[in-house]
Amino acid sequence: MNSIPASDTIALVVFILFFGLTIVAGSTVSHWKGWFSGGKKTPSSAPAEGHSGHDTEEWGLGGREFGAWVTWFLVGGDFYTAYTVIAVPALVYAVGAYGFFALPYTIIVYPFIFIVMPKLWKIANDGGHATAADMIRARFGSRTLELAVAFSGLIAVMPYIALQLIGIRTVVEALGFSGQIPLVIAFVSLAAYTWLGGLHAPALTAFIKDIMIYIAVIAAVTLIPIKLGGYGHMFDVMNSVVAMPDADHVMKAGQMMPYATLALSSALAAFLYPHTLTGILAAKSADTVRQNAVYLPIYTIVLGLIALLGMMAHVAGIDTTVSSMVVPYLFLKLFPDWFAGFAFAAIAVGALVPAAVMAIGAANLLTNNILPKSYAGVTTSRIAAFGVKLGALLCVMFLNAKFAIDLQLLGGVIILQTFPALILGLTKFRFSSTGMLSGWVVGTVFGLAMCWSDGLKPVHTLAIGGWSELVSTGLLALVVNIIVAGVVSVIVPNRSVAVAAE
Repeated sequence: MNSIPASDTIALVVFILFFGLTIVAGSTVSHWKGWFSGGKKTPSSAPAEGHSGHDTEEWGLGGREFGAWVTWFLVGGDFYTAYTVIAVPALVYAVGAYGFFALPYTIIVYPFIFIVMPKLWKIANDGGHATAADMIRARFGSRTLELAVAFSGLIAVMPYIALQLIGIRTVVEALGFSGQIPLVIAFVSLAAYTWLGGLHAPALTAFIKDIMIYIAVIAAVTLIPIKLGGYGHMFDVMNSVVAMPDADHVMKAGQMMPYATLALSSALAAFLYPHTLTGILAAKSADTVRQNAVYLPIYTIVLGLIALLGMMAHVAGIDTTVSSMVVPYLFLKLFPDWFAGFAFAAIAVGALVPAAVMAIGAANLLTNNILPKSYAGVTTSRIAAFGVKLGALLCVMFLNAKFAIDLQLLGGVIILQTFPALILGLTKFRFSSTGMLSGWVVGTVFGLAMCWSDGLKPVHTLAIGGWSELVSTGLLALVVNIIVAGVVSVIVPNRSVAVAAE
């Protein structure tokens, strides 16, 4: 049964106003370009061989000129997405405390950013690299491994963009539209926004997005508890809805291992995606990246508050079999129509901004690392980004994941297989290109086979003797990947020393 509050014309008008203005602002961003750098741009070296020049770098990396303030909003904007506002509360609504695994994962990832990402930024800046695959080519000198990493990023980001399309579609459906119209609106708005604005569009509108999200969340976590009798009462009600194993635990015993392993695998995968790495590479200095690692945890506080919306929905009496509709129904039921419209626009913009960066990051991979050099150019990048969004649309239509969050976790299984080549390649261990490629093949096939056999679930039952636990599929595949890469590297070492390891 779905308890669907009736939408109102006022909510629709407010939604169109704020969502439409955001798209217009992003699409006309070329008039704002001097505002981004916040000063003189840090010089960078000439583009590496195979790059398409200044115009493509301007569209795909914002000219590598974003300072600390813009980078903070951009990286946070493409890290906290419809995954945060729609998928996490939906999972909490459906399964309880297990859905909070996203909080520890975002804490684990920040030291990783602080230590690793400035090194990657320096390698990319010194070599004129625009993508992870560029750096892999320079590190290992292998065109095949470069293609493997590029295709991994391209494919992994499609279900992640699909999650953003679901976020936009969800709020459009809550406003009273039905059938395929919400999905068409979501796709067309994203396509137009990305085509016209390039990376400058989400960099500018990330400010708008975060301000809108903060207003909606602060209002929700302040006013909803007042209306529902306070946080103490809400937790009591939630305990009765989701049965606890005993008085000392908030999760069942079988949920603890997948909770921990999903948090770890998500943290390792987070900044391997082309969109998160694009946000890092668009910064104007390594210090900018470090500063962001220090201040980005502010977003985690907001994430924890947003996750509580799933609990609030139970207490408010929201009854739906479509978990992704939980947050829209909650706002429609407990807030005036005008504010519900504003909150829906915030959610839609919160999906639009990161989806644009995702498509641009994937387009960078396609134009820099997959297509012949003769095809490089802004038009090709735009067409490539559009093609990636079409792929995401197909994921929405044909991947029948139980929860929207499973789409992001499915992408994580794929992108995690680039971890050995990109991150372990920075270490002094001399993995060979043959070893890395072998590990990537085995890990990718192994991970996807487990996902398929488990019905697209992100966890797999690992049984050893009498012990049996659900473990993150991506983490299992990564372990297999590293073992294979290490063994093959010993058997088939590289003949030449890698040039970009230092």
